[in-house]
Amino acid sequence: DEFSQGFGDRIDIEIKDGRVKIRDFGRGIPLGKLEDCVSNVNTGAKYNNSVFKQAIGMNGVGIKATNALSSYFRAASIRDGKMAVAEYERGKKISSAITKAKPGVKNGTYLEFVPDSKMFGKYEFNMDMVEKRLWNYAYLNPGLKIYCNEKEYLSENGLEDLLVHEMGGKNNSIYKLFSYKGDNLEFVMTHTASLDKFVYSFVNGQSTEDGGTHVTAFLDGVTKGINDFFKKEYEQNDVTSGLLVALKIGLDNPMFTSQTKNKLGNVEVRAPIIKETQAAVDDWLRHNPDIAGSLEDKIICNMKARAEINNVTEKQVREAAKSVSLKIPKLKDCRYHLQDGPKGAESMIFITEGDSATGTMVNARDVSYQAIFSLRGKPENMFGKRKTALFENEELKNLTFSLGVQKDVADLRYDKIVIATDADNDGYHIRNLVMTYLLLYFEELVLSGHVYILETPLFRVRNKSKTVYCYSEESRDKEIKNLGAGAEVTRFKGLGEINASEFGQFIKPRKEGEGEDKGIHLTQVSIQTLQNVPHVLEFYMGKNTPERRDFIVHHLAAEIDA
Repeated sequence: DEFSQGFGDRIDIEIKDGRVKIRDFGRGIPLGKLEDCVSNVNTGAKYNNSVFKQAIGMNGVGIKATNALSSYFRAASIRDGKMAVAEYERGKKISSAITKAKPGVKNGTYLEFVPDSKMFGKYEFNMDMVEKRLWNYAYLNPGLKIYCNEKEYLSENGLEDLLVHEMGGKNNSIYKLFSYKGDNLEFVMTHTASLDKFVYSFVNGQSTEDGGTHVTAFLDGVTKGINDFFKKEYEQNDVTSGLLVALKIGLDNPMFTSQTKNKLGNVEVRAPIIKETQAAVDDWLRHNPDIAGSLEDKIICNMKARAEINNVTEKQVREAAKSVSLKIPKLKDCRYHLQDGPKGAESMIFITEGDSATGTMVNARDVSYQAIFSLRGKPENMFGKRKTALFENEELKNLTFSLGVQKDVADLRYDKIVIATDADNDGYHIRNLVMTYLLLYFEELVLSGHVYILETPLFRVRNKSKTVYCYSEESRDKEIKNLGAGAEVTRFKGLGEINASEFGQFIKPRKEGEGEDKGIHLTQVSIQTLQNVPHVLEFYMGKNTPERRDFIVHHLAAEIDA
C-alpha cells in the first residue's frame, strides 16, 4: 500500500528459526497510533480513507491476530527522526516507548514475531506458499523490491511476467500477449494450445483464487468483444478454452464472501467490467488483424475438440448416470452439500482405501456434513488416458458422480475433498493415484483449494491416567518422557487399526481448550506453478520406470536401514 502511494520501494523479510522479521521503508505507522494498530480490535490500520480507498486491508485484523497468536511480538515505527516501539507476549503488552531514532535511520515500519508453540505445536513455515505470495506482490507492484532470506522478488513487467512464468515462456502462447491498463482495471491475456482456462485474479492486491463477480464479468466481456469483432455468436466455453489471464481490479469497497478474501461478491462491478473489457478486446483485434486470425483459428479448434469430447462423454455420462441414478456404489453420503447453503458450507467427502478404514470412519463421522467414498484398493493409473476412459472405469466413474463433477466442476457437491489413506507405502501410492486422477481431469478443483490430505496420528502414548496421540516420532518421544518409562506405545499402521470411539476425534473440529493432538488435521494440496504439473505427473506416473528407479537409488538409498 505504501509503495502504491509512492513511499518506499523495498521490503526486507527474514524467516529463520521460527522467527519472522519484516522491515518496510514507507512512511511508518503514525507513532501515536502504533499500539492501537497492532492490538486494539476496534481500530483500523489505515487512517486516511481518501488515500487508502483501495488498500488490501482496512481493519488491521491480520496484524492483531498475529500479535495474539505469537509468543513474542514487536512492532516499531520510524517517522522523521522519532521511533515508537511496542512489545507483546501472547497479546499482552510488556513494554512501549517513543524515543529518538538513531541518526540516518529511514522511515518505515518494523515487525517481528514468533508464533506461539502452545497454540500451534511444532510448526514450520510453508516457504512454497510464502514464495508464491511474495511473487504475487512483485507482479502486482512492478518495481517493488522484496527480499526474503536474501532472495530477491522483483518484476519489471508486472502481470506479463506472471503469465510468462506460468506458461513456462512466451513461446507457449498462440499469439503475442495482450496487455490492457485502465483506471481500475488491468489485465494481460493470451491463449495456449490447451483446452483449460486459467484466470489469476486480484482485487486491491489480494489474490482471489475462487474468482467472483469480477472474473465472471471479465469473461463475459471477452466473449462479447470477440463476438462483436467477428460478428459471430461463439459460446463462451469455445472462446475461453485455452485462455490464460492475469486480472487485477481496484475497488473502493470490496465485499468478499469470507474473511479469507478468496472470492469477490460485489455485483455492481459487473456492468462496468463487461463494458470496458468488451471495448478493449474489440479495439485490440481491430488493430491486430494477424492476431485476430490466429484467435479465430483457436476458437474453431476449440469448437471441434469440444464437439468430439462431448459426443463421446455426453453419451457416456448419460449411460453412466443410469447405473448410479438410485445409489452410487461405495458412497456413504452426508445430509447437506455445497448446494444447500450455510448448512453445507463445511461439507467434505473422505476418499478412503478398503472396507476396514471405511467401517471405522462410518461409525465415527458426522452424517450431517461428512461423506465417505471407499476405494476397493489401488485405483487405475489414468496418466496418459483421455477423459473418455474415465467413464469406462467403474470405480473412478462412481467417484466422479459422487463428487458431482461429471459435467462441470462448478457442480462440486462438497467443499472439501479429503484423501484419507494409510500412512504407509501403499497408502502413499493410492494418494498419488487419486491426485493423478484429480490433476488430469479436474485440475481446477486442486487450483481452487478444495483438495486436502487427512493427517492421522502415527502413535498413541498412554499410561493409566492419560492418553496422548502423536503425529511424529519426535512428538512420541517427548510424550514418552512426559508420561514416564512405563508408558504404553501403540503404532497405528492403518486407519482401520484405530477404533471408531477413538477415531471420531480425528475427523471432528478441535474444541476450544483441546490440545494439538485432538481435532481434525488437514493439509491443503496446492500447486506452485502450472507449468510443473505435466512434468511432475510424467515423472511419477508415466512410463519412465528406469528413470524413477535411478532417482530412488541415488536419492533414497542413504535412508534405507540395511
